[in-house]
Amino acid sequence: MLQQFLQDFGYFALFLGTFFEGETILVLAGFLAFRGYMDINMVVVVAFFGSYAGDQLWYFLGRKHGRKLLARKPRWQLLGDKALEQIRKHPDIWVLSFRFVYGLRTVMPVAIGLSGYPPGRYLLLNGLGAGVWAAALGAAAYHFGALLEGLLGNVKKYELWVLGALLLLGAVLWLRRRIKAARIAKELEMASIKVATVDVKSQPND
Repeated sequence: MLQQFLQDFGYFALFLGTFFEGETILVLAGFLAFRGYMDINMVVVVAFFGSYAGDQLWYFLGRKHGRKLLARKPRWQLLGDKALEQIRKHPDIWVLSFRFVYGLRTVMPVAIGLSGYPPGRYLLLNGLGAGVWAAALGAAAYHFGALLEGLLGNVKKYELWVLGALLLLGAVLWLRRRIKAARIAKELEMASIKVATVDVKSQPND
């Protein structure tokens, strides 16, 4: 059942997952490739194209509507401002490496586009970064399966537990990020209320 589902939808799901986010689903796919349900070479290729396409889209949206996009979420606004500072100092390094910094996958390409980074250069370096990311993380997940087999023996009887643990880890990281975003939004809201209160008090009385 699992094998048939992955044959029908596995690579498409991997493409969508890496297009929008990436880390958890690529780790899952790498482990499934070790178990023989998917092909590791195809996993790396599909993850590369999904990641590359997603980050190109966010980059061009950043060039056209960067400030509007960042303003939609308080956490994006905060991270975007910090990202712009770093990009201006070391632009090429950040284009190559932002995928490896958890939590910056969406915000950083928007900030890179907003910074005025050249499209042709981004096309090239983003491709290099996506290739290294897909190969490194896919291979790490594949060898993680081999390590488990060395420790536990026959991994097959544990594979559902391993998959469940990886999914749980992904859910915990997602929930942690949502809680952090909500906290940042609340802090910014309280700060804006304080500023508004100070402005009202500073107004001269008629």
